[in-house]
Amino acid sequence: MSDYLLQMNGIVKSFGGVKALNGIDIKVRAGECVGLCGENGAGKSTLMKVLSAVYPHGTWEGEILWDGQPLKAQSISETEAAGIVIIHQELTLVPDLSVAENIFMGHELTLPGGRMNYPAMIHRAEALMRELKVPDMNVALPVSQYGGGYQQLVEIAKALNKQARLLILDEPSSALTRSEIDVLLDIIRDLKAKGVACVYISHKLDEVAAVCDTISVIRDGKHIATTAMADMDIPSIITQMVGREMSNLYPTEPHSVGEVIFEARHVTCYDVDNPKRKRVDDISFVLRRGEILGIAGLVGAGRTELVSALFGAYPGRYIGEVWLDGKAIDTRTPLKSIRAGLCMVPEDRKRQGIIPDLGVGQNITLAVLDSFAHLTRIDAEAELGSIDKEIARMHLKTANPFLPITSLSGGNQQKAVLAKMLLTKPRVLILDEPTRGVDVGAKYEIYKLMGALAASGVSIIMVSSELAEVLGVSDRVLVIGDGQLRGDFINEGLTQEQVLAAALSQSGDTAHNKNNNDRPGAVGDARQ
Repeated sequence: MSDYLLQMNGIVKSFGGVKALNGIDIKVRAGECVGLCGENGAGKSTLMKVLSAVYPHGTWEGEILWDGQPLKAQSISETEAAGIVIIHQELTLVPDLSVAENIFMGHELTLPGGRMNYPAMIHRAEALMRELKVPDMNVALPVSQYGGGYQQLVEIAKALNKQARLLILDEPSSALTRSEIDVLLDIIRDLKAKGVACVYISHKLDEVAAVCDTISVIRDGKHIATTAMADMDIPSIITQMVGREMSNLYPTEPHSVGEVIFEARHVTCYDVDNPKRKRVDDISFVLRRGEILGIAGLVGAGRTELVSALFGAYPGRYIGEVWLDGKAIDTRTPLKSIRAGLCMVPEDRKRQGIIPDLGVGQNITLAVLDSFAHLTRIDAEAELGSIDKEIARMHLKTANPFLPITSLSGGNQQKAVLAKMLLTKPRVLILDEPTRGVDVGAKYEIYKLMGALAASGVSIIMVSSELAEVLGVSDRVLVIGDGQLRGDFINEGLTQEQVLAAALSQSGDTAHNKNNNDRPGAVGDARQ
Protein backbone atom coordinates (compact mmCIF):
# COMPACT_ATOMS: atom_id res chain seq x y z
CA MET A 1 0.00 0.00 0.00
CA SER A 2 1.43 3.39 -1.03
CA ASP A 3 1.97 6.19 1.50
CA TYR A 4 0.42 8.50 -1.06
CA LEU A 5 -3.11 8.59 -2.40
CA LEU A 6 -1.91 10.39 -5.54
CA GLN A 7 1.44 10.56 -7.30
CA MET A 8 2.04 12.45 -10.55
CA ASN A 9 5.52 11.70 -11.84
CA GLY A 10 7.35 13.48 -14.65
CA ILE A 11 4.23 14.93 -16.29
CA VAL A 12 4.93 16.53 -19.68
CA LYS A 13 2.20 18.20 -21.77
CA SER A 14 2.87 20.03 -25.03
CA PHE A 15 0.75 22.27 -27.25
CA GLY A 16 2.05 22.75 -30.76
CA GLY A 17 5.64 22.03 -29.77
CA VAL A 18 5.49 24.31 -26.72
CA LYS A 19 5.84 22.47 -23.40
CA ALA A 20 3.19 23.76 -21.00
CA LEU A 21 4.31 21.16 -18.44
CA ASN A 22 7.90 19.99 -18.38
CA GLY A 23 8.43 17.16 -15.89
CA ILE A 24 6.03 18.04 -13.05
CA ASP A 25 5.93 15.92 -9.88
CA ILE A 26 3.24 16.18 -7.22
CA LYS A 27 2.26 13.89 -4.33
CA VAL A 28 -0.78 14.00 -2.03
CA ARG A 29 -1.55 11.88 1.03
CA ALA A 30 -5.05 11.02 2.24
CA GLY A 31 -6.28 13.81 4.54
CA GLU A 32 -3.62 16.22 3.30
CA CYS A 33 -4.21 19.60 1.67
CA VAL A 34 -1.57 20.54 -0.88
CA GLY A 35 -1.42 24.16 -2.05
CA LEU A 36 -0.55 24.35 -5.74
CA CYS A 37 1.02 27.76 -6.31
CA GLY A 38 2.40 29.53 -9.34
CA GLU A 39 1.94 32.60 -11.49
CA ASN A 40 -0.72 32.81 -14.19
CA GLY A 41 0.41 30.62 -17.08
CA ALA A 42 2.69 28.53 -14.84
CA GLY A 43 0.74 25.36 -15.71
CA LYS A 44 -1.47 24.80 -12.65
CA SER A 45 -4.75 24.41 -14.55
CA THR A 46 -3.09 22.31 -17.26
CA LEU A 47 -1.74 19.94 -14.62
CA MET A 48 -5.18 19.54 -13.06
CA LYS A 49 -6.72 18.91 -16.49
CA VAL A 50 -4.21 16.10 -16.95
CA LEU A 51 -5.15 14.68 -13.56
CA SER A 52 -8.92 14.88 -14.15
CA ALA A 53 -8.60 13.46 -17.71
CA VAL A 54 -9.80 16.58 -19.51
CA TYR A 55 -6.58 15.69 -21.31
CA PRO A 56 -6.91 11.88 -21.49
CA HIS A 57 -4.12 9.38 -20.98
CA GLY A 58 -1.99 9.20 -24.12
CA THR A 59 -2.05 12.94 -24.79
CA TRP A 60 0.66 13.56 -22.20
CA GLU A 61 3.86 11.89 -20.95
CA GLY A 62 4.68 10.63 -17.47
CA GLU A 63 2.61 8.56 -15.05
CA ILE A 64 -0.21 8.98 -12.56
CA LEU A 65 -0.44 6.57 -9.65
CA TRP A 66 -3.72 6.39 -7.70
CA ASP A 67 -3.54 4.37 -4.51
CA GLY A 68 -0.27 2.97 -5.84
CA GLN A 69 -1.83 1.75 -9.11
CA PRO A 70 -1.43 3.32 -12.59
CA LEU A 71 -4.34 5.56 -13.57
CA LYS A 72 -4.90 5.75 -17.34
CA ALA A 73 -8.26 7.53 -17.48
CA GLN A 74 -9.76 8.49 -20.81
CA SER A 75 -12.57 10.69 -19.49
CA ILE A 76 -13.69 12.84 -16.57
CA SER A 77 -16.30 10.22 -15.68
CA GLU A 78 -13.48 7.69 -15.13
CA THR A 79 -11.53 9.97 -12.78
CA GLU A 80 -14.72 10.87 -10.88
CA ALA A 81 -15.52 7.17 -10.53
CA ALA A 82 -12.06 6.74 -9.00
CA GLY A 83 -12.82 9.57 -6.52
CA ILE A 84 -11.01 12.55 -8.14
CA VAL A 85 -13.34 15.55 -8.40
CA ILE A 86 -12.48 19.08 -9.54
CA ILE A 87 -14.40 22.23 -8.62
CA HIS A 88 -13.66 24.85 -11.25
CA GLN A 89 -13.34 28.59 -10.71
CA GLU A 90 -16.46 29.12 -12.84
CA LEU A 91 -19.23 27.20 -11.11
CA THR A 92 -21.05 24.57 -13.18
CA LEU A 93 -24.48 24.90 -11.61
CA VAL A 94 -27.76 25.27 -13.53
CA PRO A 95 -29.43 28.33 -11.94
CA ASP A 96 -33.06 27.30 -12.56
CA LEU A 97 -32.67 23.79 -11.12
CA SER A 98 -33.02 23.15 -7.40
CA VAL A 99 -30.09 22.64 -5.07
CA ALA A 100 -30.89 18.91 -4.88
CA GLU A 101 -31.17 18.58 -8.67
CA ASN A 102 -27.79 20.30 -9.10
CA ILE A 103 -26.17 18.01 -6.52
CA PHE A 104 -27.42 14.89 -8.32
CA MET A 105 -26.98 16.14 -11.90
CA GLY A 106 -25.80 13.19 -13.98
CA HIS A 107 -26.16 10.87 -10.98
CA GLU A 108 -29.92 11.08 -10.40
CA LEU A 109 -31.70 8.60 -8.15
CA THR A 110 -34.59 6.91 -9.94
CA LEU A 111 -37.59 4.76 -9.15
CA PRO A 112 -38.55 1.60 -11.05
CA GLY A 113 -39.64 2.74 -14.48
CA GLY A 114 -37.09 5.56 -14.62
CA ARG A 115 -38.96 8.28 -12.75
CA MET A 116 -36.93 10.63 -10.54
CA ASN A 117 -36.86 9.72 -6.86
CA TYR A 118 -37.11 13.30 -5.62
CA PRO A 119 -37.79 12.46 -1.95
CA ALA A 120 -34.61 10.36 -1.78
CA MET A 121 -32.54 13.04 -3.54
CA ILE A 122 -33.87 15.77 -1.25
CA HIS A 123 -33.18 13.62 1.83
CA ARG A 124 -29.59 12.93 0.70
CA ALA A 125 -29.04 16.58 -0.31
CA GLU A 126 -30.20 17.74 3.13
CA ALA A 127 -27.80 15.29 4.77
CA LEU A 128 -24.92 16.61 2.65
CA MET A 129 -25.70 20.23 3.52
CA ARG A 130 -25.86 19.31 7.22
CA GLU A 131 -22.44 17.71 6.81
CA LEU A 132 -21.25 21.02 5.38
CA LYS A 133 -22.81 22.85 8.34
CA VAL A 134 -25.57 24.50 6.29
CA PRO A 135 -28.61 22.82 7.88
CA ASP A 136 -31.00 25.68 7.09
CA MET A 137 -30.63 25.53 3.29
CA ASN A 138 -33.86 24.64 1.47
CA VAL A 139 -32.54 22.18 -1.11
CA ALA A 140 -35.85 22.25 -3.04
CA LEU A 141 -35.36 25.92 -4.00
CA PRO A 142 -33.58 26.95 -7.24
CA VAL A 143 -29.86 27.34 -6.65
CA SER A 144 -30.14 30.88 -8.10
CA GLN A 145 -31.89 31.88 -4.85
CA TYR A 146 -28.57 31.59 -3.02
CA GLY A 147 -25.44 33.74 -3.15
CA GLY A 148 -21.96 32.85 -4.35
CA GLY A 149 -20.79 31.40 -1.04
CA TYR A 150 -23.73 29.02 -0.77
CA GLN A 151 -23.36 28.03 -4.43
CA GLN A 152 -19.73 27.15 -3.78
CA LEU A 153 -20.90 24.86 -0.97
CA VAL A 154 -23.40 23.23 -3.36
CA GLU A 155 -20.46 22.44 -5.68
CA ILE A 156 -18.62 20.83 -2.75
CA ALA A 157 -21.78 18.84 -1.89
CA LYS A 158 -21.85 17.61 -5.51
CA ALA A 159 -18.26 16.43 -5.12
CA LEU A 160 -18.97 14.65 -1.82
CA ASN A 161 -21.99 12.97 -3.40
CA LYS A 162 -19.61 11.53 -5.98
CA GLN A 163 -17.64 9.95 -3.11
CA ALA A 164 -14.66 12.27 -3.66
CA ARG A 165 -11.42 11.05 -2.11
CA LEU A 166 -9.41 13.88 -3.69
CA LEU A 167 -11.01 17.29 -4.09
CA ILE A 168 -9.38 19.84 -6.40
CA LEU A 169 -10.43 23.43 -5.68
CA ASP A 170 -9.43 25.92 -8.40
CA GLU A 171 -9.62 29.52 -7.10
CA PRO A 172 -12.61 28.59 -4.91
CA SER A 173 -12.84 31.94 -3.10
CA SER A 174 -12.52 34.39 -6.00
CA ALA A 175 -16.16 35.55 -5.67
CA LEU A 176 -16.65 34.99 -1.92
CA THR A 177 -16.89 37.44 0.96
CA ARG A 178 -14.47 37.23 3.89
CA SER A 179 -17.03 35.44 6.09
CA GLU A 180 -17.84 32.97 3.30
CA ILE A 181 -14.13 32.27 2.84
CA ASP A 182 -13.81 31.49 6.57
CA VAL A 183 -16.68 28.98 6.27
CA LEU A 184 -15.03 27.39 3.21
CA LEU A 185 -11.69 26.97 4.99
CA ASP A 186 -13.40 25.40 8.02
CA ILE A 187 -15.13 22.90 5.73
CA ILE A 188 -11.82 21.97 4.11
CA ARG A 189 -10.36 21.36 7.57
CA ASP A 190 -13.33 19.09 8.38
CA LEU A 191 -12.86 17.17 5.10
CA LYS A 192 -9.17 16.68 5.87
CA ALA A 193 -10.08 15.27 9.28
CA LYS A 194 -12.32 12.72 7.53
CA GLY A 195 -9.46 11.61 5.26
CA VAL A 196 -10.41 13.55 2.11
CA ALA A 197 -7.35 14.89 0.29
CA CYS A 198 -7.40 18.36 -1.28
CA VAL A 199 -5.43 20.29 -3.87
CA TYR A 200 -6.02 23.98 -3.24
CA ILE A 201 -5.20 26.41 -6.07
CA SER A 202 -5.39 30.07 -5.11
CA HIS A 203 -3.59 33.36 -5.59
CA LYS A 204 -4.77 34.38 -2.12
CA LEU A 205 -1.73 33.17 -0.25
CA ASP A 206 -3.17 33.92 3.18
CA GLU A 207 -5.79 31.23 2.50
CA VAL A 208 -3.11 28.83 1.25
CA ALA A 209 -1.08 29.39 4.41
CA ALA A 210 -4.14 28.93 6.62
CA VAL A 211 -5.39 25.61 5.27
CA CYS A 212 -2.58 23.81 3.40
CA ASP A 213 -0.15 21.30 4.91
CA THR A 214 2.25 21.26 1.97
CA ILE A 215 3.09 23.78 -0.76
CA SER A 216 4.07 22.73 -4.30
CA VAL A 217 5.27 25.58 -6.50
CA ILE A 218 5.53 25.43 -10.28
CA ARG A 219 6.96 28.09 -12.56
CA ASP A 220 6.89 28.16 -16.37
CA GLY A 221 5.74 24.54 -16.46
CA LYS A 222 8.51 23.26 -14.18
CA HIS A 223 8.42 21.95 -10.63
CA ILE A 224 10.29 24.39 -8.38
CA ALA A 225 9.83 23.01 -4.88
CA THR A 226 7.58 21.07 -2.54
CA THR A 227 7.83 22.22 1.08
CA ALA A 228 5.91 21.73 4.32
CA MET A 229 3.88 24.86 5.08
CA ALA A 230 5.31 24.79 8.60
CA ASP A 231 8.69 25.62 7.04
CA MET A 232 7.32 28.40 4.80
CA ASP A 233 5.83 31.85 5.05
CA ILE A 234 4.02 33.95 2.47
CA PRO A 235 7.12 35.93 1.31
CA SER A 236 9.01 32.67 0.69
CA ILE A 237 6.09 31.29 -1.35
CA ILE A 238 6.11 34.47 -3.43
CA THR A 239 9.88 34.20 -3.97
CA GLN A 240 9.52 30.63 -5.24
CA MET A 241 6.59 31.61 -7.50
CA VAL A 242 8.20 34.58 -9.24
CA GLY A 243 11.87 33.64 -8.91
CA ARG A 244 12.78 36.87 -7.12
CA GLU A 245 12.10 38.60 -3.84
CA MET A 246 9.24 41.10 -3.86
CA SER A 247 9.69 43.26 -0.79
CA ASN A 248 6.96 45.72 -1.82
CA LEU A 249 3.72 44.15 -3.06
CA TYR A 250 2.28 47.58 -3.88
CA PRO A 251 4.85 49.51 -5.91
CA THR A 252 4.23 53.25 -6.12
CA GLU A 253 5.30 55.15 -9.22
CA PRO A 254 5.94 58.86 -8.49
CA HIS A 255 3.08 60.87 -9.96
CA SER A 256 1.55 64.25 -9.32
CA VAL A 257 -2.18 64.84 -8.97
CA GLY A 258 -3.50 67.83 -10.89
CA GLU A 259 -6.75 69.68 -11.36
CA VAL A 260 -10.24 68.20 -11.43
CA ILE A 261 -10.96 66.86 -14.92
CA PHE A 262 -13.84 64.42 -14.31
CA GLU A 263 -17.09 64.64 -12.37
CA ALA A 264 -19.91 62.21 -11.70
CA ARG A 265 -23.06 64.06 -10.65
CA HIS A 266 -26.09 62.59 -8.87
CA VAL A 267 -25.72 59.05 -10.21
CA THR A 268 -28.64 56.80 -9.26
CA CYS A 269 -29.10 53.20 -10.44
CA TYR A 270 -32.30 51.19 -10.05
CA ASP A 271 -32.34 47.43 -9.47
CA VAL A 272 -32.79 45.40 -12.65
CA ASP A 273 -35.35 43.05 -11.08
CA ASN A 274 -36.97 45.52 -8.68
CA PRO A 275 -37.08 48.99 -10.31
CA LYS A 276 -38.31 50.57 -7.06
CA ARG A 277 -35.07 49.70 -5.28
CA LYS A 278 -32.00 51.91 -5.67
CA ARG A 279 -28.69 50.08 -6.03
CA VAL A 280 -26.86 53.44 -6.22
CA ASP A 281 -28.45 56.42 -4.48
CA ASP A 282 -27.47 59.92 -5.66
CA ILE A 283 -23.67 59.62 -5.65
CA SER A 284 -21.46 62.50 -6.79
CA PHE A 285 -17.66 62.71 -6.80
CA VAL A 286 -14.75 64.28 -8.65
CA LEU A 287 -11.52 62.89 -10.11
CA ARG A 288 -8.27 64.77 -10.71
CA ARG A 289 -5.72 64.49 -13.49
CA GLY A 290 -3.24 61.68 -12.77
CA GLU A 291 -5.16 60.54 -9.68
CA ILE A 292 -5.76 56.91 -8.68
CA LEU A 293 -9.14 56.85 -6.94
CA GLY A 294 -9.95 53.64 -5.08
CA ILE A 295 -13.57 52.67 -4.48
CA ALA A 296 -14.10 50.40 -1.48
CA GLY A 297 -17.15 48.86 0.16
CA LEU A 298 -18.72 45.59 1.11
CA VAL A 299 -20.03 43.13 -1.49
CA GLY A 300 -23.37 44.38 -2.82
CA ALA A 301 -22.68 47.99 -1.80
CA GLY A 302 -23.22 49.26 -5.36
CA ARG A 303 -19.62 49.81 -6.49
CA THR A 304 -19.86 47.88 -9.76
CA GLU A 305 -23.29 49.35 -10.51
CA LEU A 306 -21.87 52.86 -10.08
CA VAL A 307 -18.93 52.47 -12.45
CA SER A 308 -21.01 50.48 -14.95
CA ALA A 309 -23.47 53.39 -15.11
CA LEU A 310 -20.62 55.87 -15.66
CA PHE A 311 -19.45 53.76 -18.61
CA GLY A 312 -22.95 53.25 -20.03
CA ALA A 313 -22.96 49.52 -19.33
CA TYR A 314 -25.45 49.23 -16.47
CA PRO A 315 -28.28 46.92 -17.63
CA GLY A 316 -31.04 48.59 -15.58
CA ARG A 317 -32.39 52.14 -15.48
CA TYR A 318 -30.05 54.83 -14.21
CA ILE A 319 -29.74 58.60 -14.16
CA GLY A 320 -26.89 61.02 -13.61
CA GLU A 321 -24.39 63.20 -15.40
CA VAL A 322 -20.78 62.63 -16.40
CA TRP A 323 -18.52 65.64 -17.00
CA LEU A 324 -15.03 65.69 -18.52
CA ASP A 325 -12.95 68.88 -18.78
CA GLY A 326 -15.86 70.94 -17.54
CA LYS A 327 -18.29 69.68 -20.19
CA ALA A 328 -21.09 67.12 -19.96
CA ILE A 329 -20.28 64.06 -22.10
CA ASP A 330 -22.57 61.41 -23.58
CA THR A 331 -21.86 58.04 -21.92
CA ARG A 332 -25.16 56.31 -22.67
CA THR A 333 -23.34 53.41 -24.36
CA PRO A 334 -19.83 51.98 -23.93
CA LEU A 335 -18.94 53.04 -27.50
CA LYS A 336 -19.89 56.65 -26.79
CA SER A 337 -17.91 56.55 -23.55
CA ILE A 338 -14.81 55.21 -25.29
CA ARG A 339 -15.06 57.92 -27.95
CA ALA A 340 -15.35 60.54 -25.20
CA GLY A 341 -12.16 59.27 -23.52
CA LEU A 342 -13.68 57.10 -20.77
CA CYS A 343 -12.80 53.38 -20.79
CA MET A 344 -13.52 50.47 -18.45
CA VAL A 345 -12.05 47.04 -17.72
CA PRO A 346 -15.07 45.10 -16.38
CA GLU A 347 -15.24 42.87 -13.32
CA ASP A 348 -16.33 39.76 -15.26
CA ARG A 349 -13.74 39.39 -18.01
CA LYS A 350 -15.18 36.05 -19.18
CA ARG A 351 -18.60 37.50 -20.03
CA GLN A 352 -17.87 41.18 -20.60
CA GLY A 353 -14.16 41.57 -21.35
CA ILE A 354 -13.31 39.05 -24.07
CA ILE A 355 -14.85 37.43 -27.13
CA PRO A 356 -13.99 33.75 -26.64
CA ASP A 357 -14.20 32.81 -30.33
CA LEU A 358 -11.55 35.35 -31.35
CA GLY A 359 -7.79 35.14 -31.05
CA VAL A 360 -5.61 37.01 -28.57
CA GLY A 361 -4.65 39.69 -31.07
CA GLN A 362 -8.16 40.20 -32.41
CA ASN A 363 -9.41 40.77 -28.87
CA ILE A 364 -6.69 43.34 -28.22
CA THR A 365 -7.49 45.50 -31.29
CA LEU A 366 -11.27 45.13 -31.11
CA ALA A 367 -11.97 48.61 -29.72
CA VAL A 368 -9.72 50.41 -32.26
CA LEU A 369 -10.24 48.25 -35.32
CA ASP A 370 -11.39 51.25 -37.38
CA SER A 371 -7.93 52.81 -37.00
CA PHE A 372 -6.50 49.97 -39.12
CA ALA A 373 -9.25 50.14 -41.74
CA HIS A 374 -8.65 51.44 -45.26
CA LEU A 375 -11.90 51.51 -47.19
CA THR A 376 -13.14 47.92 -46.91
CA ARG A 377 -9.85 46.31 -45.88
CA ILE A 378 -7.90 45.97 -42.63
CA ASP A 379 -4.19 46.74 -42.72
CA ALA A 380 -3.22 43.39 -41.19
CA GLU A 381 0.49 44.28 -41.02
CA ALA A 382 -0.13 47.49 -39.06
CA GLU A 383 -2.62 45.70 -36.81
CA LEU A 384 -0.15 42.89 -36.07
CA GLY A 385 2.58 45.43 -35.30
CA SER A 386 0.34 47.12 -32.76
CA ILE A 387 -0.61 43.74 -31.24
CA ASP A 388 3.04 42.73 -30.87
CA LYS A 389 3.82 46.02 -29.09
CA GLU A 390 0.96 45.52 -26.62
CA ILE A 391 1.94 41.90 -25.94
CA ALA A 392 5.48 43.05 -25.14
CA ARG A 393 4.32 46.02 -23.05
CA MET A 394 1.94 43.90 -20.97
CA HIS A 395 4.40 40.96 -20.64
CA LEU A 396 1.55 38.81 -21.96
CA LYS A 397 2.42 35.11 -22.12
CA THR A 398 1.18 33.64 -25.39
CA ALA A 399 2.94 31.45 -27.96
CA ASN A 400 1.49 33.61 -30.74
CA PRO A 401 -1.25 36.26 -31.10
CA PHE A 402 -3.44 33.98 -33.24
CA LEU A 403 -4.18 31.50 -30.45
CA PRO A 404 -7.74 31.56 -29.03
CA ILE A 405 -7.85 33.94 -26.07
CA THR A 406 -9.49 31.18 -24.02
CA SER A 407 -6.20 29.24 -24.22
CA LEU A 408 -4.57 31.86 -21.99
CA SER A 409 -4.58 31.81 -18.20
CA GLY A 410 -6.98 34.14 -16.40
CA GLY A 411 -4.24 36.65 -15.60
CA ASN A 412 -3.07 36.83 -19.19
CA GLN A 413 -6.66 37.24 -20.39
CA GLN A 414 -6.89 40.19 -17.99
CA LYS A 415 -3.74 41.70 -19.47
CA ALA A 416 -5.26 41.36 -22.96
CA VAL A 417 -8.41 43.20 -21.82
CA LEU A 418 -6.23 45.94 -20.31
CA ALA A 419 -4.28 46.22 -23.56
CA LYS A 420 -7.53 46.53 -25.53
CA MET A 421 -8.68 49.47 -23.43
CA LEU A 422 -5.28 51.18 -23.36
CA LEU A 423 -5.11 51.18 -27.17
CA THR A 424 -8.01 53.65 -27.12
CA LYS A 425 -5.76 56.14 -25.26
CA PRO A 426 -8.27 56.89 -22.48
CA ARG A 427 -8.32 60.07 -20.41
CA VAL A 428 -10.12 58.24 -17.60
CA LEU A 429 -9.70 54.49 -17.03
CA ILE A 430 -12.10 52.51 -14.81
CA LEU A 431 -10.72 49.22 -13.45
CA ASP A 432 -13.33 47.00 -11.76
CA GLU A 433 -11.57 44.29 -9.69
CA PRO A 434 -8.51 44.42 -12.01
CA THR A 435 -6.51 41.77 -10.10
CA ARG A 436 -9.26 39.22 -9.31
CA GLY A 437 -7.94 35.72 -10.05
CA VAL A 438 -4.50 37.15 -10.89
CA ASP A 439 -1.26 35.91 -9.36
CA VAL A 440 1.02 38.05 -7.23
CA GLY A 441 3.55 38.65 -10.02
CA ALA A 442 0.89 39.80 -12.49
CA LYS A 443 -0.70 41.97 -9.78
CA TYR A 444 2.67 43.69 -9.31
CA GLU A 445 2.86 44.39 -13.05
CA ILE A 446 -0.68 45.80 -13.09
CA TYR A 447 0.09 48.10 -10.15
CA LYS A 448 3.26 49.30 -11.91
CA LEU A 449 1.25 49.95 -15.07
CA MET A 450 -1.36 51.91 -13.11
CA GLY A 451 1.37 54.08 -11.62
CA ALA A 452 2.94 54.69 -15.03
CA LEU A 453 -0.45 55.64 -16.51
CA ALA A 454 -1.12 58.05 -13.64
CA ALA A 455 2.34 59.59 -14.16
CA SER A 456 1.43 60.16 -17.81
CA GLY A 457 -1.72 62.04 -16.78
CA VAL A 458 -4.34 59.29 -17.07
CA SER A 459 -6.90 59.38 -14.25
CA ILE A 460 -7.86 55.99 -12.81
CA ILE A 461 -10.89 54.75 -10.88
CA MET A 462 -10.24 51.34 -9.28
CA VAL A 463 -12.90 49.19 -7.63
CA SER A 464 -11.50 46.44 -5.41
CA SER A 465 -12.78 44.11 -2.71
CA GLU A 466 -9.29 43.84 -1.23
CA LEU A 467 -8.83 46.71 1.22
CA ALA A 468 -5.06 46.19 1.33
CA GLU A 469 -4.98 46.71 -2.43
CA VAL A 470 -7.15 49.84 -2.27
CA LEU A 471 -4.90 51.36 0.41
CA GLY A 472 -1.73 50.14 -1.33
CA VAL A 473 -2.22 51.90 -4.67
CA SER A 474 -4.80 54.71 -4.27
CA ASP A 475 -4.26 58.43 -3.80
CA ARG A 476 -7.79 58.85 -2.49
CA VAL A 477 -10.52 56.41 -1.39
CA LEU A 478 -14.29 56.60 -1.78
CA VAL A 479 -16.29 54.28 0.47
CA ILE A 480 -19.71 53.06 -0.72
CA GLY A 481 -22.30 51.49 1.60
CA ASP A 482 -25.85 50.45 0.69
CA GLY A 483 -25.61 52.41 -2.53
CA GLN A 484 -24.59 55.66 -0.84
CA LEU A 485 -21.31 57.54 -0.54
CA ARG A 486 -20.20 56.95 3.04
CA GLY A 487 -16.66 58.27 2.97
CA ASP A 488 -14.18 60.33 0.91
CA PHE A 489 -10.63 60.06 2.27
CA ILE A 490 -7.21 61.20 1.18
CA ASN A 491 -5.01 58.12 1.52
CA GLU A 492 -2.50 59.41 4.06
CA GLY A 493 -2.35 57.20 7.14
CA LEU A 494 -5.73 55.75 6.21
CA THR A 495 -6.40 52.35 7.83
CA GLN A 496 -8.57 49.36 6.92
CA GLU A 497 -10.48 49.92 10.16
CA GLN A 498 -11.42 53.46 9.12
CA VAL A 499 -12.61 52.27 5.71
CA LEU A 500 -14.68 49.45 7.22
CA ALA A 501 -16.18 51.80 9.80
CA ALA A 502 -17.29 54.13 7.01
CA ALA A 503 -18.69 51.22 4.94
CA LEU A 504 -20.75 50.05 7.91
CA SER A 505 -21.91 53.53 9.00
CA GLN A 506 -25.59 54.41 8.82
CA SER A 507 -27.11 56.49 6.04
CA GLY A 508 -26.28 60.15 6.37
CA ASP A 509 -23.12 59.57 8.43
CA THR A 510 -20.83 60.30 5.48
CA ALA A 511 -17.22 60.73 6.58
CA HIS A 512 -14.83 63.11 4.86
CA ASN A 513 -11.12 63.44 5.28
CA LYS A 514 -10.24 66.47 7.34
CA ASN A 515 -8.22 67.87 4.42
CA ASN A 516 -11.21 67.87 2.06
CA ASN A 517 -12.99 71.03 1.06
CA ASP A 518 -16.46 71.70 2.45
CA ARG A 519 -18.14 71.76 -0.95
CA PRO A 520 -20.06 68.47 -1.52
CA GLY A 521 -18.17 66.25 -3.93
CA ALA A 522 -14.99 68.29 -3.71
CA VAL A 523 -11.71 67.01 -2.35
CA GLY A 524 -8.50 68.55 -1.21
CA ASP A 525 -5.15 67.92 -2.84
CA ALA A 526 -4.41 64.22 -2.98
CA ARG A 527 -1.02 62.66 -2.34
CA GLN A 528 1.69 64.15 -4.55
